[in-house]
Amino acid sequence: MKIYIIEDDQTIRNELMDFLTKYGYECNSSDDFENIVEASLESKPNLILLDLTLPYQDGFQICRQIRKVSSVPIIVVTSRNTPMDELLSLNIGADDFVTKPYDLQILLAHIQAVLKRTNESAQNVFLTYKELTLDLLKSKVISGIEEVELNRNELGLLRLLTLNKGNIISREELMNELWQNGDFVDENTLNVNIARLRRKLESIGLDGYLLTKRGQGYQL
Repeated sequence: MKIYIIEDDQTIRNELMDFLTKYGYECNSSDDFENIVEASLESKPNLILLDLTLPYQDGFQICRQIRKVSSVPIIVVTSRNTPMDELLSLNIGADDFVTKPYDLQILLAHIQAVLKRTNESAQNVFLTYKELTLDLLKSKVISGIEEVELNRNELGLLRLLTLNKGNIISREELMNELWQNGDFVDENTLNVNIARLRRKLESIGLDGYLLTKRGQGYQL
């Protein structure tokens, strides 16, 4: 699990990194607060710890910018402890709010709780196979920083293939998946949708992921 720490106090930042590393977390941070949103997202964290009082822009602005492009869990960790600070943080997308000074073990419990809650939710939203991640809610497939949107048929096909990753799925099973969408399906309809899906996977670097097994069907 990766945690990105957005904190301008180097002593606090180092203390957090040393503590969390002992518990098996990979921690990253940066002093480039002017570009901290980009830096944090590029590290692909599983969770962000965010202070509110920062150079260039405050934590509220950073949280808003992150929420425009990412649903990564955010825990605000700050000495600003008014009810309004907490309310605003939660309203703009933070997942939790912890005030300084804090007990490190209590902060760890907050981190573990947010990650557990997020992971349980993600299991119903995302399907993964190697470098491929399928976002069922947003109907898109992701590989690294690349992503491409899928239409309804492509999403259904890739969902079935990903759920059965490594196994061969017959053409009949795939046609049944399309038929559930209410569209008329024949052999050519399946061929067209498979070809489109393969091109979209290749467009984000997932070459060779959708395999044709002659006389049997298709396989991831």
